Parts: sequence; structure tokens; C-alpha cells
Amino acid sequence: MAIVYLSLGSNLGDRVGYLQQATSLLSAMPEINIVTTSSFYESEPWQMNSENWFVNAIIQISTTFSPEELLRECQRIENQLGRKREANSGYTDRTIDIDILFYENKIINTDTLTIPHRFFHRRAFLMVPMLEIAEDFVHPLFNKTVENLYDELENPEMVTLYGTRV
Repeated sequence: MAIVYLSLGSNLGDRVGYLQQATSLLSAMPEINIVTTSSFYESEPWQMNSENWFVNAIIQISTTFSPEELLRECQRIENQLGRKREANSGYTDRTIDIDILFYENKIINTDTLTIPHRFFHRRAFLMVPMLEIAEDFVHPLFNKTVENLYDELENPEMVTLYGTRV
């Protein structure tokens, strides 16, 4: 089984509830085992014009899904939980966002999938919960730990502990 890190985020409605529902739907699949989860963290929107702050968490899973299969399942769950996508609209408010941050140490760059997540090293709201569960994970492109990458952030945005684990 592959070890994968997923980020979960929500800035609409019952933000914590959407993260919990997404985690439940992921764990209900026989191809996925949830290994560990971070606490919830709250952060302001990143590069989008919204007054709705996000609640984020990172979950570590083991899975038999390929990266492409996992992406399809994550998008299916997003749709099931009311995620609306508009073509070429940039970042928008959402009930749930599930991103594949890392899939083992694979590097994938296709039209539909980029792993590792292309902005992980620039987003404190991803790194802070990742520090909680896998600070020594080595980013396969930069050959640096999550802790080293976080220390190198020039302007980390405000990320605060929001609640207990998923």
C-alpha cells in the first residue's frame, strides 16, 4: 500500500463538519486506510478574495489506489459534499477541497495531476498541520524536510490551531 498525504480544507458552511464528512467517506473505502490525522487549523484565504477563513487538516493514508484513481475518488467526494467548480474562475470559496500533497516520493506532472502539490512549499496552512504528523517527511523535489521548508518561508501567513483531530 502507498503512503499518501492529503490536505482537506473548507471555508463555507460547517467547515469542520465538511472535513469530518470527507474523512469518513475516505475511510469507508476498502482501498483506503487512514493512518493519522492532524488537528484542525484556521487560516485566512490564500491568493483569493474572500472574507471566509479556512479550516484545514492533513491526513496520512495508505491506499491501493493509483494516484489517478485517488484523484478521481477525491473529486467524487468533493462533488458529493457540494463542491462547485467553475472553469477558469481561479480560487473560489468551497465546501470542501481535497488535494493530494504527496504520493510516496513520486513526482507526477500531467494535465490533470501534479504531485507533489505545486504550492506546498509556499503555504504555511499546509505545512503547519503536516509538521504535526510528519515533520521529517522529505519533499521529493527539494530534498528537504517539511520542517526545513517551513523554516525557509519568507512570509508565513497566520495559521492557528482551531480544534482537535479530524
